[in-house]
Amino acid sequence: MTSRSKRKGDGFEREIAEYLNARLFPGTRRARRAPLSGGGASFGVQNSDLGGGSADILGTPDVWIEAKRTERFTPYAAMEQAERGIKGQEAPEIPVVINRRNRVTTGDALVVMRFDGWLELYEAFLKQRGYVDDRGADEDEHGPSEYQRLKEALE
Repeated sequence: MTSRSKRKGDGFEREIAEYLNARLFPGTRRARRAPLSGGGASFGVQNSDLGGGSADILGTPDVWIEAKRTERFTPYAAMEQAERGIKGQEAPEIPVVINRRNRVTTGDALVVMRFDGWLELYEAFLKQRGYVDDRGADEDEHGPSEYQRLKEALE
């Protein structure tokens, strides 16, 4: 990676951390860029075929953030990088890749996740809002919802 693109990537990681702190953790520096991220090593662990390194952003419970500031985004490669890190660290987090192109605001960056990871987050959100219970979608007076029937069919 050239020094210019590395600076751009490092800056994007700081940008994401600042944005998360402003939106989710006001008045704190809870979300932060991982030391030595972007260079393949964090906390003295080198990336390898077995994984390693850490998430690009620390302090974000339950999600492993891989940050990519690039015009030529390769989502599957970025996701695989996050998944290697998770495997190497034996971490329980859900992998999330955030990509921003030039001339795009931080809030308009894209978030890429595996569908099952997104469903896990969305289900938790629906439970918090009272739309689903611990069994899945609530039943109405007509019996199981379409979501519940689909969930049971897939099990």
